[in-house]
Amino acid sequence: MEMFSIASGSSGNCICVGNDNDHVLIDCGISGKKTEAGLNQYELTTPDCAGILVTHEHIDHIAGLGVIMRRYGLKVYATLGTIRAILKDRRVGKVDESLFNVIHPDEEFQIGTLDVKPIHISHDAADPVGYILRDDDSGRKVAVVTDLGTYDDYTIGNLQGLSAVLLEANHDENMLSCGPYPYPLKRRIKSDYGHLSNSLSGQLLGHILNDSIEHVFLGHLSAENNYAPLAVETVNQEITDGDNPYKAKDFNITVASRHEVSEKVVV
Repeated sequence: MEMFSIASGSSGNCICVGNDNDHVLIDCGISGKKTEAGLNQYELTTPDCAGILVTHEHIDHIAGLGVIMRRYGLKVYATLGTIRAILKDRRVGKVDESLFNVIHPDEEFQIGTLDVKPIHISHDAADPVGYILRDDDSGRKVAVVTDLGTYDDYTIGNLQGLSAVLLEANHDENMLSCGPYPYPLKRRIKSDYGHLSNSLSGQLLGHILNDSIEHVFLGHLSAENNYAPLAVETVNQEITDGDNPYKAKDFNITVASRHEVSEKVVV
């Protein structure tokens, strides 16, 4: 399995996951041109992708979706609630609705040699999901889980046995509290339907780390309420101080940039 981030943040999200045979995009919140340029860095093109898995309908996850659907005819996989919300968004433009494939949380489906499992996440969207992808041959699993205000035993249970993960570390709680955002927006971000803080990200990682995890990407960092070294430091501290057998230094933990393509992780 391999994965890399083309963009991750409130200005746009697009992640590529695949194996030797098949690749998919998770979200397409950046332009088609930027998506193509990101894929080209690892000798892929947009038509090489077998489909797009959409987590939810917020514009930073679907901004380039309409263009790519019209240009390349890629299949799109999303929950029914998400599809309905996308079709109501005029910014997406007119698309061939037959390209949409309805998926259901907790029900696995297959794209080529990739097994895909959507899982519920807690966010203020129609029916948002995170994705776990497993390679048919090796059985190795990776996950992309962002835009969740909280987690529970269900989340932890589904994220066991991963070889790599891109997990949200959206904000530093003190920076958000003292920052310039209006109070209603702060309250939304902090809520159980908002975004995961650095501290909660580290605590969740403490529950799902295992001997097989080779890489952790921290994603969807806020430009106003976070910065990469702080996110890594806070997450590392939570892991090291947490009730788990690991130390942060046992793992390769990096930040998925808002504007730059990440390294490609192969597990």
